[in-house]
Amino acid sequence: MLSHLDASNRPAMVNVGAKVVTARTAHAIAVVWLPPALARLLEGGEITGKKGPIFQTASLAGVMGAKRTSDLIPLCHPLALEDCQVSLTPRPAAADGSVEVEVHCRVALHGKTGVEMEALTGAMVAALTLYDMGKAVTHDIVIRDVRLVEKTGGKQDYHAPGSAA
Repeated sequence: MLSHLDASNRPAMVNVGAKVVTARTAHAIAVVWLPPALARLLEGGEITGKKGPIFQTASLAGVMGAKRTSDLIPLCHPLALEDCQVSLTPRPAAADGSVEVEVHCRVALHGKTGVEMEALTGAMVAALTLYDMGKAVTHDIVIRDVRLVEKTGGKQDYHAPGSAA
């Protein structure tokens, strides 16, 4: 049975009352493809637009998204995150001048439930912020490969196959 369904198959929050507090971490990644028209603006470093420096703004948005995960995802427990780090790394994607930005969100706390959803939400919100700020130049931005790379704590740790988390 799925953990968020009760015996009658209805949505239900997982009861974590009897769980032990442990150190828990999660690391999620999203990849944002920027077409050449937008990527050219990166050549001088950080893109600064009407809404501010795009990478700094996206990083801040990712932290804010991670902190507000329980407001966005039904049945997620509100968590007091102890740490949340969002980093964005641009890399040339192809000879055409496009760029891929790898967004990493790492989250940690001591608690009774994991922080995978917070890490995934943080990475996704940062990626969406890149899209929001870049769409003034082009809508040909692609967000892809949003995934959990690693989680520790709780019943079992997880490391994605082939990841060098």
